[in-house]
Amino acid sequence: MALAGGVNVLLSPIGFLGGAQASMLSPTGRCHPFSSLADGFVRAEGAGVFVLKPLSAALTDGDRVHAVIAGTGSNCDGHTAGLSMPSSEAQALLLERVYARAGIDPGHVDYVEAHGTGTRAGDPVECAALEAVLVRGAARRCRWGR
Repeated sequence: MALAGGVNVLLSPIGFLGGAQASMLSPTGRCHPFSSLADGFVRAEGAGVFVLKPLSAALTDGDRVHAVIAGTGSNCDGHTAGLSMPSSEAQALLLERVYARAGIDPGHVDYVEAHGTGTRAGDPVECAALEAVLVRGAARRCRWGR
């Protein structure tokens, strides 16, 4: 068994200054991911901790299993117009690789917790990647959350 956690505490104004200068932060202070009202993201603090345990051990111990990590992945495209500009092609390729390694048919995915930055640059790119991978040949409609 292992504990995995993370904390985001905003102790320095540098992140706010850089985000504001790059027009990434919402001037209204409200995040509207995947919406025509999207005007940037809102920085926030938070913390979370997970108990990680092999599925077989959790079942043997009678634990309540909330989720199973079937696969993970990360990438960086490096071929976009700017450092902070995402690539729908790179995101779609990552999704395809992770689902393939995990043995999951993307057409059977019920729900995706999306990144959804609420930016005009990021949200359309993320939607295009999700649509390219999850909608093609889908057995049912996938819900997206933020």
